[in-house]
Amino acid sequence: MFSIGDFARLGRVSVRMLRHYDALGLLRPARVDHATGYRYYEAGQLSRLNRLIALKDLGLTLEQVGRILEQKVGPEELHGMLRLRRAELAARLADESMRLARVEARLRLIETEGLMSVDVVVKSVPAVRLAELSGIAESYESEKISPVIQPLYDELCRRICEAGLAVTGPTVAYYEQVPEGVRVHAGAPVNAEPGGAYDFDIVDLPAIEQAATVIHHGTMDQADLTTQRLAQWIEENGYRSSGFAREVYLSYGCGDPATWVTELQEPISREV
Repeated sequence: MFSIGDFARLGRVSVRMLRHYDALGLLRPARVDHATGYRYYEAGQLSRLNRLIALKDLGLTLEQVGRILEQKVGPEELHGMLRLRRAELAARLADESMRLARVEARLRLIETEGLMSVDVVVKSVPAVRLAELSGIAESYESEKISPVIQPLYDELCRRICEAGLAVTGPTVAYYEQVPEGVRVHAGAPVNAEPGGAYDFDIVDLPAIEQAATVIHHGTMDQADLTTQRLAQWIEENGYRSSGFAREVYLSYGCGDPATWVTELQEPISREV
């Protein structure tokens, strides 16, 4: 048998916690010395302790843990419960990590207000014919857009290849507000005639007479700062936005994300 201190060490819990479990009737010592009051435990009780701790970590109250222990939950059922809880915790951790990333991104925006400039080029943009797929994102937030647009491009590339067409230039994305959220358009320039028997749309994006353009380096998840500085430049120089903004992926998807290059194009016109 083991003293309460040794049993706590073997079970990786505190002596105080073992006394608490004893008081609640969840884990009684195998023997108590009536003369000294010392508690002693058997190695076989580690199994019950392991179940007790695991169930508590599932988020159950100690009262609920006690009821389950009395029902003698088997290892397979307990393992299933723990796997479910692990998946829930992993999802929560991912959500918190994304939230932290959003906070850090906003802090960068705030910290660089008025300090960062971007090289804006005003130019005309020619019309382009795209093979296109679209989908709905909940909002313009990066974490809502990314899970929609990446699968669209993966599927679009597969369908273009199956159709025997070739992509003739950098891919282009643009967005529009719809009642359901944001319609994400993922396009790739192709030489194809509209109305063909394709399992994707063929659309003609019109030429843009004037677009304020800027080059962004890195992933689009990090493009908020560049986008907002472009907006400030447009306003400071007496322009207003006048159409759907476009993202032209000049170098994307291979190698270090820090090397990815995207041109942001914002159609503009003079303020009146």
